[in-house]
Amino acid sequence: MEALIIEGGNPLHGRVKVGGAKNAVLPLMAAALLTHETCILENVPHLRDVNTMVRLLKALGAEVEWEKEKGKLHIRAQELPHPEAPYDLVKTMRASVLVLGPLVGRCRRAKVSLPGGCAIGVRPIDLHLKALEKLGAHIVLEEGYVVASCKELKGTTLYFDKVTVTGTENILMAATLAQGETVLENCAREPEVQELIRVLKAMGARIEGEGTDTIRVQGVKELGGYRHRVMPDRIEAATLIIAGAITRGEVTVEEVVPLHLEAVTRKLQEAGVELEICPQSIHVKGKGRARAVDINTLPYPGFPTDVQAQFMALMTLARGTSVITENIFENRFLHAAELKRMGADIRVDGNQAVVKGVDSLKGAPLMATDLRASASLVLAALAARGTSRVSRIYHLDRGYEKLDEKLATLGASIKRINEKP
Repeated sequence: MEALIIEGGNPLHGRVKVGGAKNAVLPLMAAALLTHETCILENVPHLRDVNTMVRLLKALGAEVEWEKEKGKLHIRAQELPHPEAPYDLVKTMRASVLVLGPLVGRCRRAKVSLPGGCAIGVRPIDLHLKALEKLGAHIVLEEGYVVASCKELKGTTLYFDKVTVTGTENILMAATLAQGETVLENCAREPEVQELIRVLKAMGARIEGEGTDTIRVQGVKELGGYRHRVMPDRIEAATLIIAGAITRGEVTVEEVVPLHLEAVTRKLQEAGVELEICPQSIHVKGKGRARAVDINTLPYPGFPTDVQAQFMALMTLARGTSVITENIFENRFLHAAELKRMGADIRVDGNQAVVKGVDSLKGAPLMATDLRASASLVLAALAARGTSRVSRIYHLDRGYEKLDEKLATLGASIKRINEKP
């Protein structure tokens, strides 16, 4: 178990580069199961979740070579003799369920453990299973596993009752090898979904509707390999921008796609944070206390739920009172209790958090509860007076590549230690 020791009060200054997107690379890795040809990914972040997916692909029978220093991943699923995703791997990462669609599409059978991951709500996969059944798969639940089988998948029209990113990705991949046309309605429009569509089309899939909520897929008999550079991580970019703002520093965040961040940058500008938005970078200047603003988390292109915790950290030090409404997950305010330990004034009522800005936060021992909550605690600790200790940072390492090292290059007083058992 590792922890971060952070001495707050240092304004951040300098330039920092964003790595490849976690939420893009995982479905792209799963897509490699759709073909027997070699797939090559570049700009792959060195993350715990990527390592888990590598182990999962190997367990399924794929050959995987990960050149970590080069950020390059080679995957070849020539044979898939074991289309079973074991509990020991799937329990640690919800995105593991993304192998279900490709396995059923290509192998016509799959056995995948029910997923785990962050403790931010139930996050059921019933939408995935209903959609696969409508495509012709027979689904049973056996001792914590989803067992799916079919003679062949047949195209149909599907409507997602709720916008689901992994559901859209999973069923999209399965439909590429189904017989006939599949129409997916009320789809997620996130940039990571659009990136998956572009890669599937490069593999030979016939897909229309990229970037819209209606996607049409004409099934093909087989798909080929791909070579692709993973898009920048918009959540990491947002986190680094807020780090510059909350410490009242001056930071240039490089290798970003500003279009992907518009919902966040608009709210930051509304809060009085000075931003210079360039084609591939965003310069943030935190000149003083931010103004309190309200946010509502929504599916893309709305304000992302994955930035809600980081924005709350900023609002704890803002002038005035903000109301943060979480519309995506029902249990995503676990970080509020930890922020209150630092002196934040937060009242949680159902899916809303009322945050009254205070003059300053004080360092404290803190415990991360999930991936994005851990990032919010790091941000608050950077701005606080005194020393903070953030424990359980394995959550942070699931989705941020060397975040502590990147912050240190900007002048943060932050070090990683081994905690005693």
